[in-house]
Amino acid sequence: MAQQGQLGLVPERKVWTVSELTAQVRDLLERAFRDLWVQGEVSNFRLSPYGHYYFTLKDELAQLRCFVHKKDARFLRLEPQDGLAVTVRGSLSVYEQRGNCQLLVSYLEPVGVGALQLAFEQLKARLAAEGLFALERKKPLPMLPQRIGLVTSPRGAAIADMIRVLERRYENLHLLLYPVRVQGEGAGEEIVEALGYFNRAQAADVILLARGGGSLEDLWAYNEESVARAIAASKIPVITGIGHETDFTIADFVADLRAPTPSAAAELVVRSKEELKEQLRGLETKLGQLLRYRVLDARHRLGELRAAVGWRRLQALLREQAQRADELSGRLLQALRDHALESRQRLALAQQRLRSLDLRGLLERHRLRLAQQRHELGARLRLVTLAQRKRLETLSAALVQLSPLNVLERGYAIVFDREGKVVKSAAAVRVGDPVTVRLHHGRLEADVKKKEVE
Repeated sequence: MAQQGQLGLVPERKVWTVSELTAQVRDLLERAFRDLWVQGEVSNFRLSPYGHYYFTLKDELAQLRCFVHKKDARFLRLEPQDGLAVTVRGSLSVYEQRGNCQLLVSYLEPVGVGALQLAFEQLKARLAAEGLFALERKKPLPMLPQRIGLVTSPRGAAIADMIRVLERRYENLHLLLYPVRVQGEGAGEEIVEALGYFNRAQAADVILLARGGGSLEDLWAYNEESVARAIAASKIPVITGIGHETDFTIADFVADLRAPTPSAAAELVVRSKEELKEQLRGLETKLGQLLRYRVLDARHRLGELRAAVGWRRLQALLREQAQRADELSGRLLQALRDHALESRQRLALAQQRLRSLDLRGLLERHRLRLAQQRHELGARLRLVTLAQRKRLETLSAALVQLSPLNVLERGYAIVFDREGKVVKSAAAVRVGDPVTVRLHHGRLEADVKKKEVE
């Protein structure tokens, strides 16, 4: 309500608490400045024990506090450093406990080639410390892969060079192209998705990750941490052919084999047919020489054995054993024939006996006997059950006659002392003792007023 003063109506004052005002300002800022790109120089950088980044972004006239949550800090291209020019992306908010305006940063990229080189060196040192470049984790390449996965741009010169080299070296190959952008925003994500596809589908024996030459900014997609970790996680060997011979990327260090150019990568991934034929011819020559040597050596040893006295004795023993084997074979054959004849006779006799038996009549007789026995058993069970039921009824009637409750129904009562024992004599209780009287319907609690002992 408005208040009336000497000069007229005075509007009612709206009094804010500090927390209400800062919350209102925070909501206004977050709605008005949701997605910002801001460029400036990093100063007062600090890494918290929990992994969060704190720094100030400034230019010649102003400065702005910035905060990077640890979940976003893991995916930044580089760790901020004082004096580094960067472009950041984020939203404006207010830290209510101190009332400070701050920029919540979700993305950060360096400005200039020097900053990119710094980011490259930082990521290279960190991944090397994790062991992603170690030789022992490199996977061997297949000698003659049948399926080759190509991860590159479908419109670049690199794909044409690689296909030409592969067709020249070995035409019986299956090439599968996963088209990706090789530079610009989103290129790294497409490369990661391509590597993931080939591993999930097991669609290739080896993967060629290639593109033509370019500046450091053009090749930056192959310096992203996500690409490096996707190559390291690949179960399929990865060969890189990125840029020119002097260009090195993080992907080259992580890959199982690095080629200086895309064409060189195609040369390394598969050996030419002529090389394989030459290798086969060499192996065939070595095998022939080895076989000839073995035959000559065996022939020489056989000649020595024949010349020895023991050889002649061995031949005589072999002839005797051959004759003995013939005799035993004849006996065995005759025994088998006799056994077969006896078995046929026994089988014929068994068949004759089986035909003489009327199995269906026998089964019918057994079925009738079983039905009769089942009927007799049921009758006996019914008689036994009836006799037991009559006996149970007789016992139940006797039990009812002997039950004390029937006595109580005729007007009698049962007296219990304080311990629940039946009082059979007046001498068992004293005057004043409490007793319980059990009637046919209910109980009475009483005290002994007088007693007479007979």
